[in-house]
Amino acid sequence: MDELTDASFEEHVLRAEGPVVVDFWAPWCGPCHAVEPILRQLEEAYGSRIRFAKLDIDANLQTASRYDVLSIPTAILFEGGEPRETVVGARPRSYYEQAWAEWLTPAPD
Repeated sequence: MDELTDASFEEHVLRAEGPVVVDFWAPWCGPCHAVEPILRQLEEAYGSRIRFAKLDIDANLQTASRYDVLSIPTAILFEGGEPRETVVGARPRSYYEQAWAEWLTPAPD
C-alpha cells in the first residue's frame, strides 16, 4: 500500500487513472491495525483493478478534514477524483468486497 501525504494526495488519488482506496488511519488506532491486513489481502487479490493507499490522519490533517473523516478507520474509494464509496469502522473482508463490488468485479467480455 502506498503511503500518502497531504502533498501527494492529489497526484496519487485525485488524478489517478483508475479507482483508489484510501485507508484513513492513525498509529494509535487499534481497529486501524485490524483493518490493514484485510486491505492488504484485497490489494493482493484485486490490485490489477484497484489501487490501495493509506493516509495517517495525525500527520495529514488537511486531507482528512477535506473528506470529513471524523472516525477511523475510514476507507474511501475514489474514482475520477471523487469519493464514490465509504466504509467506516473495522469490518470483515466480505463487507469491503460487497461495498466495492462494482469496482472489484471484472467487466463482462
